[in-house]
Amino acid sequence: MKANNNHLLRIIRIVLATFFFVAVTLLFLGAWGVNLWFGWVAKVQFLPALMALDFGILVVLIILTLLFGRLYCSVICPLGVMQDIFGWLGRKSKKNRYSYSLEKRVLRYTILGVFVVCLIVGFAPVTTLLAPYSAYGRIVNSLFRPLYDLLNNLIASIESNYDSYLFSEAEIWMRSVTTFVIALLTLIIPGVLAWRHGRTYCNTICPVGTILSFFARFSLLRVQVDESKCNKCSLCEKNCKAAAIDSKNGKVDYSRCVVCGDCLTKCKHGALSYKPLIHSAEKAKSTHSEVPVSPERRAVLTGAAMLIGTAAMAQAKIKVDGGLAALEDKQTPRRQTPIVPPGALSARHMQRHCTACQLCVSACPNNVLRPSSDPLRFMQPEMSFERGYCRPECTHCSQVCPTAAIKPIRPEDKPLIHVGHAVWIADNCIPVRNGDTCGACARHCPVEAIQMVEYTTREGRMVLVPAVDSERCIGCGKCEFLCPARPFSAIYVEGNEAHHIE
Repeated sequence: MKANNNHLLRIIRIVLATFFFVAVTLLFLGAWGVNLWFGWVAKVQFLPALMALDFGILVVLIILTLLFGRLYCSVICPLGVMQDIFGWLGRKSKKNRYSYSLEKRVLRYTILGVFVVCLIVGFAPVTTLLAPYSAYGRIVNSLFRPLYDLLNNLIASIESNYDSYLFSEAEIWMRSVTTFVIALLTLIIPGVLAWRHGRTYCNTICPVGTILSFFARFSLLRVQVDESKCNKCSLCEKNCKAAAIDSKNGKVDYSRCVVCGDCLTKCKHGALSYKPLIHSAEKAKSTHSEVPVSPERRAVLTGAAMLIGTAAMAQAKIKVDGGLAALEDKQTPRRQTPIVPPGALSARHMQRHCTACQLCVSACPNNVLRPSSDPLRFMQPEMSFERGYCRPECTHCSQVCPTAAIKPIRPEDKPLIHVGHAVWIADNCIPVRNGDTCGACARHCPVEAIQMVEYTTREGRMVLVPAVDSERCIGCGKCEFLCPARPFSAIYVEGNEAHHIE
């Protein structure tokens, strides 16, 4: 009966983990409509909730850990679930591959200390590399998103032959070579560690795992060893991916146990159970007063509590918006000040709150956002307009950001937010270079911040060129995107250090 109970608990855990993993993956792939129903799975991640100062979610996650142990790491965290997948593949090639090891406490807390200091001072390169949720986001956005878009385009091409246009073709392009390389390394390094040694990354490097391990030491429900039934076969130890079970001494390191349930189903003698910890004196006192509880009922109630605890705060919004076709052969201008999205308030606010998870980059329908290569804002989103412009009615990035680095804004408020201002470069302008008339920037400016005025070239020709009213310009980049000059636009956008609202 106990074996059935243990199997049921493990199945419940796997179902919940699959749900969170698939939902987060689809969010980063930009699957249509996913954010409407499942956008909250990004907001219940530990570090984004911490960066957003969402104390409600943090309290729920801590209570969840105090009740069940590090369930967060094996159910909610996508990087943790990804490691479980690699570990499962590793066990297919070699069974009973794990063994107990001592906790690397000095290394764990040193990395956590460095992480906290960098988080406080706003040193983005370290925090973005170590944040587990953000690391998984970069993997999906950089490595799997192109494959997803390729499949989408194939379906769109096939259905167009039947006069159906449910799917529209997506542009496939590499937003950042640096981010691609880091995403590839983030997939390979934890993947290889998980393949060979299980949860080494989670229990040695991950700062979120270290924080939750402190609370897990005091959890109510724990994996416990009944020494009267244990025959020291060590199957539990050899199948513990967290290297947390010392079968020789009948002990479990609860700070590293991620409550995956693998050990429970491997024990053939019923010596392992997942239940509230009862100290020996209390256990002896209550031996004759215990009321038997159905194992099936306990498993169902525990699973229900897991589900309720992890999904307590579910809400999100989404809108569907299209993009414009990109103009080819444009090169990025050298901007003195980066342009951060409307809702980000300022470049400093973005730097201090963003974990570079790339969710806003995935959500941008106009190909405006891409990861920064600036060391101080490493892989954090910035705006550039070679492939599109920031449409005044689009608020996708502000609706999906889980850390409040980009605060939610309404479509009617967005045209009032000034994120930058346009700058005209005479030497790149077509009327100045060859005398042809143009005026594309003035015709398409959504706030009428550009007027065509007379200008005398060095050759003495009188031509009409753009004059920018910096007070009216909102920095949407439409002029830069539609400028026909190549390879550099004759008009480009410089960012404002701090956004201002009319």
